[in-house]
Amino acid sequence: LRTCRGLAAGPEMHFGFQTVTEEERREKIYQVFETVAKKYDVMNDSMTLGIHRVWKDILMHKMNPCPGTLLLDVAGGTGDIAFRFINYVRSVRQKQLQRKLKHHQNLSWQEIFENYQNDKFNSLGNSQVVVCDINREMLKVGKQKAQHLGYSEGLSWVLGNAEELPFDDDKFDVYTIAFGIRNVTRIDLALQEAYRVLKPGGRFLCLEFSHVSNPLLSRLYDLYSFQVIPVLGEVIAGDWKSYQYLVESIRQFPPQEELKAMIEDAGFFKVDYENLNFGIVAIHSGFKL
Repeated sequence: LRTCRGLAAGPEMHFGFQTVTEEERREKIYQVFETVAKKYDVMNDSMTLGIHRVWKDILMHKMNPCPGTLLLDVAGGTGDIAFRFINYVRSVRQKQLQRKLKHHQNLSWQEIFENYQNDKFNSLGNSQVVVCDINREMLKVGKQKAQHLGYSEGLSWVLGNAEELPFDDDKFDVYTIAFGIRNVTRIDLALQEAYRVLKPGGRFLCLEFSHVSNPLLSRLYDLYSFQVIPVLGEVIAGDWKSYQYLVESIRQFPPQEELKAMIEDAGFFKVDYENLNFGIVAIHSGFKL
């Protein structure tokens, strides 16, 4: 793993509740996701009782992509956001096609058929989603899922670091990072890179575990997180330590207002956030103007 922008090991930082150097944190997080990749989806369902699927659906509806959108999904190795994006755009495209055909009632059956066939082969309306992840194992799992589920059109996979993205400036319409920014070593660099690769007018969307506002719920959530999730990790994935880290990393992550300020510092405008399930997770949004 290369050090971002040639930085040395740098100051000490958190790996869960441990204090480590920047380079140690990067290496340890890489190892966590290399270890959990094959069980990542099963564990997400177990840890969140399947609610992570709803949160990702809400993220997609908030994005509301139209045909022609170019999306960069960072730390999205298993493809959850990418597949939802493709489904969403296909649905919008299908509705557009149906409306178009209704407006051409006077066409012959042959003309309607030819129009439909031509449009059907471009079911995404030139939309593209690029999945970028630093971890080869996560990308491997995502590619296998895509093959199994039949996703190929408008989808590409790139090995890359969120803190030093391998893309040109002003390239993407939307940048998403779902449950990934918590594991980035330098959040400030990742946000700067998100800003750099977005086109003017482009949108940044981040879905991440956050801080619970209700004191009673917060205590129950802590109890579940620390007493249940590592046990699930051991039973399902044979890996207590990785899931202990994931729980601890949520507690070390900046709260909603602090992350909002960091996004604004990176240059984004109209930054806001929406709490889901009392702040168990939050969706942060911002625009490059």
